[in-house]
Amino acid sequence: MALKDELDIVIPTIRNLDFLEMWRPFFQPYHLIIVQDGDPSKTIKVPEGFDYELYNRNDINRVLGAKASCISFKDSACRCFGFMVSKKKYIYTIDDDCFVAKDPSGKDINALEQHIKNLLSPSTPYFFNTLYDPYREGTDFVRGYPFSLREGVTTAISHGLWLNIPDYDAPTQLVKPAERNTRYVDAVMTIPKGTLFPMCGMNLGFNRELIGPAMYFGLMGDGQPIGRYDDMWAGWCAKVICDHLGYGVKTGLPYIWHSKASNPFVNLKKEYKGIFWQEEIIPFFQKVSLPKECTTVEHCYIELAKQVKDKLNGVDPYFAKLADAMVQWIDAWSDINSPEGAKILANGPSKVSSRSSPAASK
Repeated sequence: MALKDELDIVIPTIRNLDFLEMWRPFFQPYHLIIVQDGDPSKTIKVPEGFDYELYNRNDINRVLGAKASCISFKDSACRCFGFMVSKKKYIYTIDDDCFVAKDPSGKDINALEQHIKNLLSPSTPYFFNTLYDPYREGTDFVRGYPFSLREGVTTAISHGLWLNIPDYDAPTQLVKPAERNTRYVDAVMTIPKGTLFPMCGMNLGFNRELIGPAMYFGLMGDGQPIGRYDDMWAGWCAKVICDHLGYGVKTGLPYIWHSKASNPFVNLKKEYKGIFWQEEIIPFFQKVSLPKECTTVEHCYIELAKQVKDKLNGVDPYFAKLADAMVQWIDAWSDINSPEGAKILANGPSKVSSRSSPAASK
């Protein structure tokens, strides 16, 4: 199995993970990091046979101490704690209402396998290839594509899509309540340099070593004035940093089957400030420039936090708070991923299971 020892699957959840049964043929060889949102006293059941560690809010508080406030509560943004504590090169993250989709021939789609293909092949952010991804079997660079750019750049992010329930905002959900995505587009493409995109966290792979510190899903949910912009925030920040450092971002295949439409009225309550704010946030990210002295993701992210505080605090004081959390996130990431990080994690998560020790999950 490709990258079996180099990839962790991160799942945020508030419920029993029965959905893993459908994914068993594809996920069972991999290690899972489950981040339990909400009430830490609630028992989350994981099907037998999976190798996993499960962290709840008490674990996050114990591991990060005062810095735990940078991890969102009562929001799927808590998943980024799993990114932080992983020791693998690659991450795949999926929501617990996502199931195995079928391609037009009726065959089950191994989404993880396609993400791995995307991450292990180069990207072409500097010149668009009209046959989309030139590294896929059966295609190549078209006439007129500069030979000097055909080597491509390393891919940092693989953004997958969804069949059935589209990833819509609340106003679109309200006016199109019955709409379903039935279009399977057999394509992968590189998002060009200088172009932002709305990143969805429910079907996402990335190279943790390259871009991990930028995959912070912000301050969302409980106690915050906004929700459902966690993956968007991470996507905007990560894309700016990928552009600066010369990494690529792919979008398209693979598809998963998104099974549950969230309540549009609840979503509107979470999103409504973001709907206004994004009209100023996006131009900020379109114009932001990182100095050439920023040569690591961490340095880029700290600089981005400074500019967020300077330029977006006028939009709402929330952004000064968010900027402080961004710095706190990098501090926590550095602590956990330092040589001393093993001591911080010594007590481990609340629940661990291993295929070599089935009793551990009982």
